[in-house]
Amino acid sequence: MFERLRQLYRYRALIQILIQRELKARYRGTFLGFLWSFLNPFILMGIYVLVFSVYFRVEMENYPAFLLCGILPWAWFSSSLNEATSSIISNGGLIRKVYLPSEVFPLIFVGSNMIHFLMSIPILLFFLAFFEISLSWIAGFFLIVLVIQFIFTLGLVLITSSLAVKFRDLLQVVPNLLMFWFFITPILYPVSMVPEGFRFFVELNPMALILQSYQDIFFFNKSPSVISLAISGGLACFLLVIGFSFFEARREVFAEEV
Repeated sequence: MFERLRQLYRYRALIQILIQRELKARYRGTFLGFLWSFLNPFILMGIYVLVFSVYFRVEMENYPAFLLCGILPWAWFSSSLNEATSSIISNGGLIRKVYLPSEVFPLIFVGSNMIHFLMSIPILLFFLAFFEISLSWIAGFFLIVLVIQFIFTLGLVLITSSLAVKFRDLLQVVPNLLMFWFFITPILYPVSMVPEGFRFFVELNPMALILQSYQDIFFFNKSPSVISLAISGGLACFLLVIGFSFFEARREVFAEEV
């Protein structure tokens, strides 16, 4: 794994160029361009606020700000997984003709969606200020959680992108799996609303631990649980090792199967 990481580091300039190309291509031809990075989470938040604050009435103070704390990092995760799963297939021509680490392709989508996430943080800060939710030194934990989510997401997409080369049905499975995963993760509701008998599902959900850390930092203004950070960080590193190992085992058949 460390050799592959060193190799990716040597290609860092190319990775940066490809991420920039992906960011530019995403909104090419649109009138608002990169402004959609701000508008998309805002529109999503408006929809969920209408449904869960007006129709189903989740009784929670400053609910829009709470929603954004979970929706923004989830959008990074779900978009990365959706897009990166097909990255080896869609770049089959390059894999057959040009030598470069195949891990570059899923990494591009994780990196570009992370930049979108970071670009949407000002929206979150605006809503926190609007609802008079102050930040403190605890916001410094943000970088730790960001790194944990990046590692976890990269490890997972290395597995799904390599599997999808042989099992194309995965391209249909992943969006449905993400929808299920979204609703069992405390994003639209606080974990306190989960019945005691089902709390273990939250504890077994790695994204729930990560998103709760964001909620603690930005919304509740308290330090994330050290245990949660340790568990999610350890799981993310373990998944990254598994992801690189799995990807390496499948690498030789990519050129034949794409």
